[in-house]
Amino acid sequence: MNHLSDVDVLVVGGGFGGLSAACYLADAGADVHLLEKNEQLGGRASRLEADGFRFDMGPSWYLMPDVFERFFAYFGREPSDYYDLQRLDPHYRIFFKDGDRLDVNGDHDEMREKFEAYEPGAGQAFDDYLATSERHYETAMNKFVYEDRSSLRDWVDLDVMTAAPVGLQLIGSMQGHVEDYFEHPKLQQIMQYTLVFLGGSPKNTPALYNMMSHVDFNLGVYYPEGGIGAVVDALVELGEEMGATYQTDAEVDEIDRRRDGFLVETVDGEQFDPDRVVVNADYGHAEQELLPEHERQYDEDYWDSRTYAPSAFLLYMGVEGDVDPLAHHTLVLPTDWEPHFDAIFEDPAWPDNPAYYCCVPSETDDTVAPEGHSNLFVLVPIASGLHDGDAIREEYREKVLADIAANTGVDLRDRIVFEKQFAVSDFGERYNASEGTALGLAHTLRQTALLRPNNRSSAVDGLYFTGSFTTPGIGMPMCLISGEHTAEALIEDVD
Repeated sequence: MNHLSDVDVLVVGGGFGGLSAACYLADAGADVHLLEKNEQLGGRASRLEADGFRFDMGPSWYLMPDVFERFFAYFGREPSDYYDLQRLDPHYRIFFKDGDRLDVNGDHDEMREKFEAYEPGAGQAFDDYLATSERHYETAMNKFVYEDRSSLRDWVDLDVMTAAPVGLQLIGSMQGHVEDYFEHPKLQQIMQYTLVFLGGSPKNTPALYNMMSHVDFNLGVYYPEGGIGAVVDALVELGEEMGATYQTDAEVDEIDRRRDGFLVETVDGEQFDPDRVVVNADYGHAEQELLPEHERQYDEDYWDSRTYAPSAFLLYMGVEGDVDPLAHHTLVLPTDWEPHFDAIFEDPAWPDNPAYYCCVPSETDDTVAPEGHSNLFVLVPIASGLHDGDAIREEYREKVLADIAANTGVDLRDRIVFEKQFAVSDFGERYNASEGTALGLAHTLRQTALLRPNNRSSAVDGLYFTGSFTTPGIGMPMCLISGEHTAEALIEDVD
């Protein structure tokens, strides 16, 4: 990247995309100041601390360690300069609601045997699937993720077209792809559960995302000491080392283009006049609420027609005693999860027989709960935009706690000493999230790669976007890379 001396850049939003962009731009010499609406940095990677418990409120899976290593290496550093990692074993535990239980780990031979036990020939299929997944991961990351290809002309390139995974690209769904390898529904679920991280379902997510199985089985699942909040702290510290400054409790109310730059105003009336603006706030919110109508790229109909990633019903709980046999990461899955996905994407409703996730960091980290207690949260993916009033929340809380007891043997109901709920309206209020999405725009067949909103505004010179609504997409690693792409675009335009 080139030098950006004498360029003032204001970053709106302190999620992973904004923190990443701030690091790159400050390193390039820009005078970078970041405004964050909430009381802490991190965006959806907020922390909740109460009664001796510490919860990661948002992301809790540390995946794709290679992306974090690459990010820090750009600045001559490595993750261990800021936080320590522990590889989890098992990576996660699955409770199927028919009484079956399976631990997924990084031992290839052991997992191969487990697959074979479910279905004759599935061991070899497991080998073949992971080989394909690894190949697609390496191709996709090097050709389509680390290189920003956000317009059609970026794809009309012989090297790119020949590198694209043949027959996959953006055609076909994960459901069809996985069915080519495995017939047993449980094996299909194991290979598809990561789609929840992408905000999609097996039917609407491109087959290209089979590469997530390489992430899952081969690269491993880690826990940063102190939780995901420690990664946020690392990004902030790195940005400060580069010269960036940060301001919390500073919600932006208006962004206006002026002849010699921008006028940005907060709800408290504080004004800023940067040369360039990078927006890490919810893309739809920024376009519809922060920009004048003539400076918007997309109209209301566009945002109404988008497929948003699911929202979530979350229970953060401090519990007396242990919660064995729940693992650090635990999935509880019905044998047929199609009705749950239908309740998210086809006919939005609170699912009758939910698939859900339990995170128990106290299994790994004894600093997140008082002695003799456990820290856990339960996440149920639900449709964005659902009504989530007190009555339905209380009804669903009882349903979920009963379901955990019935399907894992862990009854939490008489041992909860701290509890906080978080759902659709909370995502909307705290993060200005469109439709209360927990993640951003889903990675559907029509919302992947160049079909996502661009990092560079087509309506306003000097205005840029980063984060989970734009390329390359959802998740901490993707948002780190999005910040890089946005910084590169800004630097290219200054030059």
